[in-house]
Amino acid sequence: MKKIILIIFLLIFVTYSISFADSLNLSGEGAILIDSDTGQILFEKNPHMKLHPASTTKIMTGILAIENGNMGDIVTVDEEVVSLTKGSHIALEPGEQLKFVDLLNALLIESANDSALAIAKHISGSIDEFVELMNDKAKELGAIDTHFINPNGLSDERHLTTVYDLSLIAQYAMKNDTFREIVSNYTYTIPVTNKKDEERYLKSANRLLYSNQKIDVNGKAVPIKYEGINGVKTGYTSEAHNCLVASAKRGNQNLIAVVLKSNGHEVFSDIHKLLNYGFNNFEKVNVATKNIFVDNIEVKEAINPIVAGIIKEDLPLSIPKGSLDRIDRKIFVNDEIEAPIEKGQVLGKVEYYLQDELLGQADIISTLDVERIPPISIFRRILSKWYILLIGVFVLYRLMAIIKRRKSRRRRRSLYKIPSSFH
Repeated sequence: MKKIILIIFLLIFVTYSISFADSLNLSGEGAILIDSDTGQILFEKNPHMKLHPASTTKIMTGILAIENGNMGDIVTVDEEVVSLTKGSHIALEPGEQLKFVDLLNALLIESANDSALAIAKHISGSIDEFVELMNDKAKELGAIDTHFINPNGLSDERHLTTVYDLSLIAQYAMKNDTFREIVSNYTYTIPVTNKKDEERYLKSANRLLYSNQKIDVNGKAVPIKYEGINGVKTGYTSEAHNCLVASAKRGNQNLIAVVLKSNGHEVFSDIHKLLNYGFNNFEKVNVATKNIFVDNIEVKEAINPIVAGIIKEDLPLSIPKGSLDRIDRKIFVNDEIEAPIEKGQVLGKVEYYLQDELLGQADIISTLDVERIPPISIFRRILSKWYILLIGVFVLYRLMAIIKRRKSRRRRRSLYKIPSSFH
């Protein structure tokens, strides 16, 4: 539960949208472009429309396989895997034994549906239990509009996701070194097995990695291959149409583009348009810099009542090129800051805005330990109120004098009083 709350908090923090494009003339019904490092949305089209993901589903299957499997395991294919396989496959046979790593590469490069089923059974014992694992992970990542029915992406009216959710899943998966290495390749060779006496040569359908075939991008014929592409996954079914999740890196920018329900090679054109928009119009800069002074902050009940507040960490964000000088900031200091406080303790935050759009925020922290004023002893408290003590002594003296005079008067009266026997 704590992990889910943390993920939701992070999503609230990092998924600000700063798109300044009205339309990129995309074929896909759903599309999104995000900064892979920060999660910022740079462009979106129907981001929360539920659509069929086809084999982009295998991004989730693949990352769960890496997190829960062992690359050196030997997996034995059973009859259920073979009988349930439809669509793309690598012709697995009942009783065939392959290394787990070979099945993983077949899943992510060849998009083999039989590999997806074999991996699911190997990890969870049953396909249904693995699907539960997929749905749990989706919720953990904040992909709340996603529901999986199978690990391979074959269309089902209940097997749906959104481009926003897929961007979250891809962003998470691409942080894994093993996943990132596999999806950056477009060929792989599976050695001979106990059932196959020839090697199997795999090739990815993600032509962004290698193809010189030309496509039309805004009236220009360009190769499908895209500079900086390093993943991730294609998909197609008749219900889903053409789907593609792509990751690209140029300089210090890491972008993820997702397109669902596009038409034929137009899916590659859509990805080109999205990535071009990101690389051409945005730059990654530190909007806030670690240890930069923000303000002197009052600390109550403290020996030193003022402490310097500084930025906790660098805040790198994607912003429109040339807009750094137009970014405004708002400083928020926590209410009632009282000693003691520790060095590095969060005292507030700074929010950064561009054209009234919130870009991100950075924590303000204390530069020092600040001690509380020690409690004053009773004796010191009395001494600190010397004037009250003096008044008290004076009043006591006067009372004693008054009492003494009254006693003296009574004594004199008793001496001069005439006895009644003289009358």
